[in-house]
Amino acid sequence: MYKKSLVNVLGVVYAHIKTGDGGDLYLTRFAEPFQKHFDIENWYEPEWFKTYRIKLKGTGSVYRLPTKEVDGKSLNLVYKNCRVGEDVPLDTHTLQEFCDAEFNSPWEEFSLVMEMREGLYGPRELKINTQRPMVIYVPPDKMQTWQSGRSKSKINRIRARHPGIDLDILKQYKMIYEWIEGHNLPEVFAYIPIEADARIYHLKTLNDVVMFDLDQKGYLVADMKPEHIIISENDTKKIAEIGQAQTREASKNQIYYLYSLINIGKYSLVDYELLLRTQRHEEEVKDSRRHSYLDDQRDRFIPTPLPDHLTGMEIFGMPYIHGHAESTGGHLWVVGKNARLFDYFLPERWRKTPSIRLSNTKEVFYTITKDNIHLVWETSRVGEMPDEEGERYNPKIREFGINSPFEEFAVAHTLNQLGIPCVYVRAVYMTGTTKIEASADTRRYESHKNILDPEGNPILQENHNYITIRGYYNGPDQWVAKQTGPLYTPVDLARAVAGGLINEAQGRMLLNKVKENLKDVGYDGSLLKLNDLLLATDGKDGIMRDSTGNPLVIICNFELIWKTGV
Repeated sequence: MYKKSLVNVLGVVYAHIKTGDGGDLYLTRFAEPFQKHFDIENWYEPEWFKTYRIKLKGTGSVYRLPTKEVDGKSLNLVYKNCRVGEDVPLDTHTLQEFCDAEFNSPWEEFSLVMEMREGLYGPRELKINTQRPMVIYVPPDKMQTWQSGRSKSKINRIRARHPGIDLDILKQYKMIYEWIEGHNLPEVFAYIPIEADARIYHLKTLNDVVMFDLDQKGYLVADMKPEHIIISENDTKKIAEIGQAQTREASKNQIYYLYSLINIGKYSLVDYELLLRTQRHEEEVKDSRRHSYLDDQRDRFIPTPLPDHLTGMEIFGMPYIHGHAESTGGHLWVVGKNARLFDYFLPERWRKTPSIRLSNTKEVFYTITKDNIHLVWETSRVGEMPDEEGERYNPKIREFGINSPFEEFAVAHTLNQLGIPCVYVRAVYMTGTTKIEASADTRRYESHKNILDPEGNPILQENHNYITIRGYYNGPDQWVAKQTGPLYTPVDLARAVAGGLINEAQGRMLLNKVKENLKDVGYDGSLLKLNDLLLATDGKDGIMRDSTGNPLVIICNFELIWKTGV
């Protein structure tokens, strides 16, 4: 195995190792002491895997698998292929109750299982026992769509909603859990001689008890079934021994003993690909994370300790926290010096959430993330010569080109410092997938080639797409962090005119005033349009105003603003 590094994905710390076959191995704290066991040759070597794997019952590809003996010890594992992106084969009842259920990504699944194991939510005396999450293995090769078994409609939906970041769906994710010795409830009932109807009744009742426990702890499993409930090997033997008397009383005692085990929590839960938080738990988590996020954004330029998997760096005078987006193979730069902000902008927090397109000509989307944070993300046009009417042959665009994401963020940050209001820029995401289309304008890649990330690679690479993430402007950060009531809502000048909030003459006057202000501080914003500027409204025809009483205008597009000097 190659050099090990630490990474943090959704609150779970992994030891990341590049494997000899070019894949990626992520070991949790439970697996790290057994690092040698998870060398690919010790569990995934083709002949060993084919010979010793045992297919487990279920709809997915799940196997029991021992490792080779290392230092006199072999580990018993459960190996499964992650089914993220595939259609969920739920029965009619479940489908009606959880019609929007989707398989967890491996990172989401491990994060939820770790969280449930900690048991901080709900009654402290109640504990849900689970398998220990051990390893996520990402092989080096990508599947073709037809090989993946994943829904083409889902892939198309993701592609349409999130251009440039969807192809990671073609990666395979191998998830490894610790094997729990024991038997699931239907297997346990094989030792209890009762009629079929009674057996079905007790299975359903016990399943409901476990579902109630899960609910108490703030979780649910969309396809919960008795096969997910495991009774230990010793307790199963005890039930079998009670039944050796082969009397009706013995059968009753077996069932009584089984109920007592379930009621005191002596069972384990397995199969977490459809594990979710309950609505109330999810809302509390979102509310907590949103408040923490607002406080951290307010303090984003105050340094915090940096974990090993993150690095601070400065680009064009702008501080960033840099790290990997492990789920997609991309890179992420988060504005500021506060490392706690990094996880909020990982693509799995915002790339699958419902979004609204904000432009008919550009890839600009508004979304509410899984942490209940309002964001706007936009695919950068760096390297392009725009196709929009009036832009392709504009002499200034041909002379200066479209700004890189890092130039855009530097412009926004500087203008805010100069007293010209701009939306808050939050993060730059470089996709892990290769960009197909060639760049028409390579000047930015040349000018940025000596600006390197902590691993020595240029921050701006022609073969990758870039996405800028900014705040959905609802007021100044300092003000928003203190608010418990309604916030402001942004509306661009073009829509403000169309909606009668202001008239066209006012819109033009505000646009020209911004251009003049930019010129006064040494910036050319002559190509700004009405839809590049925002007003903040209170939903009652009230507009946020500046200290002079005029409407406060906020710049939201920086790709065609260039520094010219005063």
